[in-house]
Amino acid sequence: MAFARSTWLRYQPVAAFTGCYLALGLLLRLVLWWDFGRKGQVAVAGLAWIVPIGALNDLVQALYLFFPLAVYLSLVPDRWHRSVASRRILMLGCMLTVFALLYLAAAEYYFFEEFDERFNLVATDYLIYPKEVFNDIRDAYPIKRFVLLAAALAAAVVWPLRTRLMGGLEVNSRLANRWPPLLVHSLLLVGAICLVRTDWLAHSANRVANQLALNGHSQFFQAMRTSELDYRTYYLSGDSKAGLARLATQLQGGGGTFVRLDEERLDRAYPAASHALGKLNVVVVMEESLGAEFSRLHGSRRDLTPNLDRYATQGLWFSHMYAQGTRTVRGLEAITSSIPPIPTVAIVRRPNNQRIATWGKVMRAAGYSTTFLYGGYGYFDNMNDFFAGNGYEVVDRRQIEDPRFANIWGVSDEDLFDTALETFDREAMSGKPFFAQIMTTSNHKPFTFRSGVPGVPATGGGREAGIRYADYALGYFLEQARKHPWFDDTLFVVVADHGARVYGRAQIPMRTYEIPCLVWSPKHIQPQRVDTLASQIDIAPTVLGMLAFPYLAPFFGQNVLSGSTTPRVAMFTHNHDVALYRDGRLVVLGLRQQANHYSYDREHDAFRPVARDAELESLAVAYYQTAYDLFERHIYE
Repeated sequence: MAFARSTWLRYQPVAAFTGCYLALGLLLRLVLWWDFGRKGQVAVAGLAWIVPIGALNDLVQALYLFFPLAVYLSLVPDRWHRSVASRRILMLGCMLTVFALLYLAAAEYYFFEEFDERFNLVATDYLIYPKEVFNDIRDAYPIKRFVLLAAALAAAVVWPLRTRLMGGLEVNSRLANRWPPLLVHSLLLVGAICLVRTDWLAHSANRVANQLALNGHSQFFQAMRTSELDYRTYYLSGDSKAGLARLATQLQGGGGTFVRLDEERLDRAYPAASHALGKLNVVVVMEESLGAEFSRLHGSRRDLTPNLDRYATQGLWFSHMYAQGTRTVRGLEAITSSIPPIPTVAIVRRPNNQRIATWGKVMRAAGYSTTFLYGGYGYFDNMNDFFAGNGYEVVDRRQIEDPRFANIWGVSDEDLFDTALETFDREAMSGKPFFAQIMTTSNHKPFTFRSGVPGVPATGGGREAGIRYADYALGYFLEQARKHPWFDDTLFVVVADHGARVYGRAQIPMRTYEIPCLVWSPKHIQPQRVDTLASQIDIAPTVLGMLAFPYLAPFFGQNVLSGSTTPRVAMFTHNHDVALYRDGRLVVLGLRQQANHYSYDREHDAFRPVARDAELESLAVAYYQTAYDLFERHIYE
């Protein structure tokens, strides 16, 4: 009995923390369900399996989190354990641990609000840039209140438990008595490492329900472990030559002639065409987080984007355009390099991404100057290195002096557009046509703006203010451009980098990927609505098809206006998953070489699991495996 009592008392803090962790996990899970799960069609009956499975996931994660404490309590000798220093260390460690868990619970709540998910790859990506992210959090959320509340709650939890936490201090215990609990803990932990996946019991068709059952900390650590995965190891793959042949058949309908297919490359040569617009200047405005849901043209009942909608009806409006991902780097990747979204990290942030195929490379070969303009500091998401390493002149926050307004993400869109206009004036004087990609930043938390913009409060306006300001600044830019001598010879492309936020029960919530896209040039383009399925990788081939000068590129995208009868596809990435959509069918490729098939009703935004479509699955594998292989072999150039 004395042996059992001394062992239990020494190990009590681990048990106490585990109990607190399970209680906090349950509370957070119920709050997330109440605020977000019900909107995601998770019925109250679903809690009958979500709560117990969530508790098991939390219990497994507790084995990881509290193992260091178990080692400490099991191995330190009695003399040190009873010392004043040890008591203080233990109490301080307990306070900080509970504080951290409470603070992270609040952070996870707001992360779920934004992405309808537990911590994922986005969370790990953000930690690479702590200055921007922490300042954004400080400006967007009542951070001081959270810290004080978490500290007060930590004290309120730890103080009543002090007798349990310190219960083993006065009990004599030999090492022989202390190692059995540590051995059991170690064996359980090894079993969890070898046998238990983070999503081992979450198999609902409702993505939000699965996320509620998961453990956020476990998801975060998994995301850290699974960045830059080897495609063939973790995803469905096949014979590379057969996949390349299948892909060539799919792509040949979009025009061009394959010139190096025998070298397992997709390089296609496009001839000049008689309908060419010629070498017009091209300006691509990539709007931060401007989802289609805010546009009246796409069904919004509110007039939040009057300028965007007006210019869309004056030019080519692509009514069925999708983003490839949920982050800016995925939009940049697709628009710039016309490549499928390689899981799990965009090529913008991967090593060895210099001298690859880009829209800019094609334009330089045709005699254009090429520029990338960004309102923030371009080291974020490796933008400067990527664009500079691929031949663009880079203009970012460092070159924009005396802005009228700036926050942690960059200067205001108005200041960025003023800089762009000045840049284009200089480039036009050289006699060369210019090509530019502009990445805006203002439509982003904390949604702060200069005073005096009609309908846009300087602070506190949230997402609506961000959308209104982005639209206002876009109208300002295009109207100012009219005053410049190069305007009549310029083609403007406006497209979002991604939607505003991710939501919905589907594994790939496609409605949130819909984005506006337009091509505007009053002198050269007549108004036209294009209802053809399109995605960001199709923008460069489509615009190049309009200009119709000869060029060579290995782009995966297709000219939407080519009139090809080949069924069109769109590609997506969401956390670790990638997907391909065609003719109302969606195949999702996931970790552990999984493939799930769905039918999709766009009108009602409804998904239904369906039987395996082997041909569509093979096409998806061909796209993603070939893209990965070409990039990794350094022959996507």
